Amino acid sequence: MQSIIDWIVGLMEVLGAPGVGIAILLENLFPPIPSEVVLPLAGFTVAQGSLNLITVFIWSVLGSVIGAYILYGVGAWLGLERLRKIADWMWLVRVSDVDKSMEFFHKHGKPSIFFGRLIPGIRSLISIPAGLDRMNLVMFGLWTTLGSGIWNAILIFLGLKLGENWEQATAWADTYSKVIYVVLILIILGFLAYFIRRAVKERQV
Repeated sequence: MQSIIDWIVGLMEVLGAPGVGIAILLENLFPPIPSEVVLPLAGFTVAQGSLNLITVFIWSVLGSVIGAYILYGVGAWLGLERLRKIADWMWLVRVSDVDKSMEFFHKHGKPSIFFGRLIPGIRSLISIPAGLDRMNLVMFGLWTTLGSGIWNAILIFLGLKLGENWEQATAWADTYSKVIYVVLILIILGFLAYFIRRAVKERQV
C-alpha cells in the first residue's frame, strides 16, 4: 500500500489535480489502485494548500467517467451474442439467465448505474452491462457523473477535514468496503446454490 501512496503523491506533485484524475481513471481499470486511498490523500493535499479543491473534484470525476466509458466500450465490444455463447458453454448457467439479467438491467439500468458507483467492487463493473445493453451514452454519462461525484466528494471532503489523519478516512472506507464484499459474497453463494439446485432437479427429471 505504501508504494501505491508514494506513486499517487508523486503523480500529484508532478501533474497536480490532473494527476488525481489519472489515478482515478486507472483505479476504474485496475482495482489494486483504490479510490479509498487516492481521494482522501487528495483531500489532505488540498488542506495543505498544494491543490485547489474544485479542480481536484472536477478532475477526479472526469477520471471516473472516462474510466467508466472505457469499460462501457468493453461491454459493447463483448456484446450479448458473445455473452450468450459463453453462458451456453459454462456449467450451471443458461442462456436464459443472461437474457433475464439483461432484461432486468434494461428496466432498472439508470438507478443501477447511480447506486453501483457508490458500491465498492461494483463501481467499475457496473459499466460493462451498460455497454452490453447499449445504454444511451448521454444518460450513462449523466448517471455515472452523479454517482461518482457523490462518492468522490465524500472521500475528498473527509481527507480535507481530517488533515494529517486522512488515513482514518481510508480506514472507514475500507470497513464499508469489507461489509459490502461480505454481502456480495453471500449473494454470489446464494445464486450458486440456486444454480446447483436447479441443475440437480433437471438431472432427476
